[in-house]
Amino acid sequence: MDGGNHSVVSEFLLLGLTNSWRIQILLFLFFTVFYVASMLGNLLIVLTIISDHHLHSPMYFLLANLSFIDTGVSSIATPKMIYDLFRKHKVISLNGCITQMFFIHTVGGTEMVLLIVMAYDRYIAICKPLHYLTIMSLRMCIVLLALAWIIGLIHSVAQLAFVVNLPFCGANKMDSFYCDFPRFIKLACTDTYRLEFLVTANSGFISMATFFILIVSYIFILVTVRKHSSGASSKALSTLSAHITVVVFFFGPCIIVYVWPFPTLPIDKFLAIFDAIITPSMNPVIYTLRNKEMKVAMRRLFARALSFIDSLRDSN
Repeated sequence: MDGGNHSVVSEFLLLGLTNSWRIQILLFLFFTVFYVASMLGNLLIVLTIISDHHLHSPMYFLLANLSFIDTGVSSIATPKMIYDLFRKHKVISLNGCITQMFFIHTVGGTEMVLLIVMAYDRYIAICKPLHYLTIMSLRMCIVLLALAWIIGLIHSVAQLAFVVNLPFCGANKMDSFYCDFPRFIKLACTDTYRLEFLVTANSGFISMATFFILIVSYIFILVTVRKHSSGASSKALSTLSAHITVVVFFFGPCIIVYVWPFPTLPIDKFLAIFDAIITPSMNPVIYTLRNKEMKVAMRRLFARALSFIDSLRDSN
């Protein structure tokens, strides 16, 4: 991927978020705390689900994969953004920019589909409880997960196919802290109006369609829940409220960034921060605080860890 035969720009200058050193120090602390919290929280969920046999069910299998994907969402742009805060010249190569966009949209597209799969899982569990384990077998979960990754990959590659050979022969300053299609396309030295529309329609349509599918699904499930007993309804509503919260936090920024017409807006930076750092760090809190089984499983995990440490001390 050399950016096309006519390209003379080999790297882009990222303007970042601010030039104030005081604000950069605050941002460094803020981003570092949220990034570490996101990584530790999501990895803790994955480890807890893998190690506790009480959580070996379709719902937790999908939740573990969501947490794994969130570690990827956090790690694609955030480490470089933190590193760049104290660099005068924040640069990224053309190939690095394309690679970053590829992973952002692959992982983002996969998470969108996975959220639909999780909604389907809740629909089967609530509306067809007697057939739940038969329908949501391990094989079915793996097939749906593979499908999510395939769709995410196709979504990313389809957009890259439009932009990978764009010529860059002039401005190379990108008003952002990471690479994404809207600002990347703006720097090409050719007429990109149709291309901007295609890329925006691609990501915007997928975001909007997925969001509405999820909202309609959850409304249908909530209507069905009202017909169940109070105990089952309370547990179902707790799980669904966590899912709906994650959906709103994830899709809100995506819809505004990609559905909003060009040119790009300054608010995009804030929304990008929200999607890249804050949302992945909030998911562990949302799912653990509202899930008694997860909290109990984590206590068991910590108890085993402390017991293991004590046994090591005794042996020494």
